[in-house]
Amino acid sequence: MASLPLVLLPGLLCDARLWRDPAAALADLTPVHHADLTLDDSVAGMAARVLEAAPPVFALAGLSMGGYVAFEILRQAPERVARLALLDTSARTDPPKRRAVRKAGLVLAESGRFAGVTRRLLPQLVHESRVESEVGDAVMTMAQRVGRDAFLRQQRAIIDRPDSLPLLPAIAVPTLIGVGEDDRMTLPEESRLLHERIPGARLHVFARCGHLPPMEVPQETTAVLRDWLQAP
Repeated sequence: MASLPLVLLPGLLCDARLWRDPAAALADLTPVHHADLTLDDSVAGMAARVLEAAPPVFALAGLSMGGYVAFEILRQAPERVARLALLDTSARTDPPKRRAVRKAGLVLAESGRFAGVTRRLLPQLVHESRVESEVGDAVMTMAQRVGRDAFLRQQRAIIDRPDSLPLLPAIAVPTLIGVGEDDRMTLPEESRLLHERIPGARLHVFARCGHLPPMEVPQETTAVLRDWLQAP
């Protein structure tokens, strides 16, 4: 039986590996499309590229930077999004301190000192129990695969992204909000704000999980996405 296609949007320095396990587990339910967010230096450009390649109508799931792009897709073509899942993301622009950190990272990468995701940075991305694990290794490898040039484009897009708070009350599709209980990169309070502002949204908190639930707790992520896709 044909079902609503699912478009998956990765985060900063992430590729299809981020969603690999949930995508494979959902293949019996829906056609899955992995978006490439490495080629543009604005969320508007990223969103336009996704829309060009996506099915006419689809379910949309984005994590972190992927959530920023999801909001832009809703601005550009809201009639094409039938369901929305926002994981470990925020509708707000960066506060000044976070913006300064991003700009400093840009300067380092532009000068040739791109380190990707180091073991030292991993506690910001995954639960402490997974830093020294296959998940931690996979996150570092994925970042190296995405690489410096894409990182520069993505950070410029993130720094210049618009405020999406005004968009939230108008979202009128079944919406799932998910966040790792121990997310240190995008604090859970950002997801609670999305839950409060998007009409009828459902909130799921992943226990003992950091910023990357699809890699850290893939079975739980799959179950939550399956319920969201099948909900009336």
